[in-house]
Parts: sequence; structure tokens; C-alpha cells
Amino acid sequence: MSRQQPGDRKSARTIACPACGGPSRYASDNAFRPFCSQRCRNLDLGAWASERYRVDASASGTQERTEPPEESR
Repeated sequence: MSRQQPGDRKSARTIACPACGGPSRYASDNAFRPFCSQRCRNLDLGAWASERYRVDASASGTQERTEPPEESR
């Protein structure tokens, strides 16, 4: 009798692919995890690259400049 490892097909969870909503195996042997395919993975990467997805920067941790920095001479 063999022990199941976390990457075994029997112990893998099936989740919804974040890109297409189809079934995706969430296991270490799925190279596209959490996506179902290379296509969905690339679509998500393209969305980040084209800035369709953005992470808002909070004003509390950063200091916003209203004028360009002065060059030291």
C-alpha cells in the first residue's frame, strides 16, 4: 500500500480557473497552477502587462510629490 503525496492526482483539489472559470487541478504537478492551461496563464499575464489589473498604492505608506524633484547642481 502506497502513501499519497500532496501532488498525487487523487489528493489534488479541483478549483475554478481564474481566467476562464473552467476546472483546474490545484496540484504541484500542474505547471499552470492555479490556471488550467498555458493559454489562461498567458491571458492573465497579458492583463497585468497591459495594466488592466492594478494594485492601488495606499497614500499612508508613500509620500506623493506634486512637483518634479529638483536636480542638484
